[in-house]
Amino acid sequence: MTSVQVEQHHKASGEGAAAEGGEGYHRTLGARQIQMIAIGGAIGTGLFLGAGKAISKAGPSLILAYALAGLVIFFIMRALGELLMYRPVAGSFSDYAREFIGPFAGFVTGWTYWLFWVVTGITEVTAAAQYMAYWTGDSFPQWAYALIFTVVLYGANLISVKLFGELEFWFSMVKVTAIIGMILICAGILTIGFSDAAETASVTNLWNDGGFFPKGIGGTLMTLQIVMFAFLAVELVGVTAGESKDPAKTLPKAINTVPWRIAVFYVGALIMILSVVPWTHFQPGISPFVAAFERMGLGVGAAIVNFVVLTAALSSCNSGMYSTGRMLRDLALNGQGPKLFTRLTRNGTPLVGTTFSASLMLVGVWINYVAPGKAFDYVVSFATISGMWAWIMILVCQIRYRARADRGELPGSAFRAPGAPWTSWFALLFIGMVIVMMGADKDARISLYCAPLWGLALGLAYLVIKWRGGSRGGASHPAKASAPAGS
Repeated sequence: MTSVQVEQHHKASGEGAAAEGGEGYHRTLGARQIQMIAIGGAIGTGLFLGAGKAISKAGPSLILAYALAGLVIFFIMRALGELLMYRPVAGSFSDYAREFIGPFAGFVTGWTYWLFWVVTGITEVTAAAQYMAYWTGDSFPQWAYALIFTVVLYGANLISVKLFGELEFWFSMVKVTAIIGMILICAGILTIGFSDAAETASVTNLWNDGGFFPKGIGGTLMTLQIVMFAFLAVELVGVTAGESKDPAKTLPKAINTVPWRIAVFYVGALIMILSVVPWTHFQPGISPFVAAFERMGLGVGAAIVNFVVLTAALSSCNSGMYSTGRMLRDLALNGQGPKLFTRLTRNGTPLVGTTFSASLMLVGVWINYVAPGKAFDYVVSFATISGMWAWIMILVCQIRYRARADRGELPGSAFRAPGAPWTSWFALLFIGMVIVMMGADKDARISLYCAPLWGLALGLAYLVIKWRGGSRGGASHPAKASAPAGS
């Protein structure tokens, strides 16, 4: 990249960006909204529903798995932060892959991250439908709930980005408040002693039933794909860069909350739950939070928690619809997707891309109809492998960017990742180990079968685009705002 291009990038997306943000988006997301989007992005189905299966597979050692994976996530987020401070753009991972690896890498990353959120949307409406069964049982079919939620959340994404940010702020506030409240209740049971669980509640539950590793080290390793799925979406803050009011200040603050976020909401919450209720009482497919309150004899508390986890699933799906529209538009602006996706509404919303993504999420309704019992397992495994591709690209791009910046070829970032590039290499090796573990898990192996087919489809599509002369090489340039729909 030439010095002129670097200057153009920073003028278009740096601190001096105008309110009518880069690429035609409106920079209306404030600091508190970005903070809560970052916090809430990591609190969803993976924690509230997936943890039940993970606890049954690993027991209390799941706490260690979350702590180790959380450290790796912090390395990934700091690598992303370094790239974002170099050039904060809405295309984010796809844009960086295009610049530091090549146009094909940007093409694959953009479409794979889009697919990740489509599949995650299916996952979240599946979870939401399962949570509704807590109140209605079998009186209302699971697929019908999935259909209703998909349509409602699509409608919510027709609003402006400012209202989207406000909704996500309050969605996240509900989740955060609920988890902190649950931790305090569990702490009260352990110290003061109340509820039906008081007689057996003790920190010794962390090692009494078969030890801290009741299923062995192997059992703990086999839960890593579930654990990593729980952290998927933390990188969503990078997609908001093009619509953040002051990315140079808000994004580093949001990223630096990762350590205490993981310590409190994952490690802290699991320590409390597994201390109050022995791990042998948890089952796959049932939220450990709901199960814990029922064990305590607090039926009302279980109903409240079920409502909170329902909110968490819908919030995550809502974020997915937000992300897919932006990713499709970035691809289209760079000649790697249909031009139709470049159009914005007057409120700065990529309506066509969001509509296309939401229509594909209706596949989740069909999955819930034909296989309601296995729907969650199927989509979790595929979402994990596609989501981790974005993390791999972030780490590789950060390593390449740091090397070029150290040589003076590019301006340095004001938010350098500590310990990089070694921490980035460690995170890459960890992700590689998780992929190997997925190959050893018969439930997760399906995603590894699907990945080559998806790669082949992308390769053929890219050849067609190259043949038609559509894909631009190198880094993408700040795009002009497309005309609002209907103007």
